[in-house]
Amino acid sequence: MHGTVLSVDRSQLLKGLLDIIVLRVLETEDGYGYEILHRLRAAGFDELGDASVYGTLRRLYRAGYLSTYVQPSESGPHRKYYALTEPGRKYLHQMRDAWEDVSAKMRALFDTVNGTAEKGQS
Repeated sequence: MHGTVLSVDRSQLLKGLLDIIVLRVLETEDGYGYEILHRLRAAGFDELGDASVYGTLRRLYRAGYLSTYVQPSESGPHRKYYALTEPGRKYLHQMRDAWEDVSAKMRALFDTVNGTAEKGQS
């Protein structure tokens, strides 16, 4: 396998992070489906599929982390907006803490491994 470039399936990693990604996008401003997708893509999450995002919105709504309301649209049918609920904000903060913990451990692990590998090559 030496010299072979392996393709990393980022979609599997992103699946595990979809809740925190979607909740974070809605933390500061409510949004409707297409607008949420646009914000995610603007943040660099181009590989997130529409169906995955819409499924996540429905699941987070059923869990009580999001509420919905309908607004008329000047350019078409009414739009269903999603908003964070108080339990959703608490869940997001818990997930952010967990993310920070895991990220710090991964950085330390990679730094240790890289540091050990560099010393072994000297």
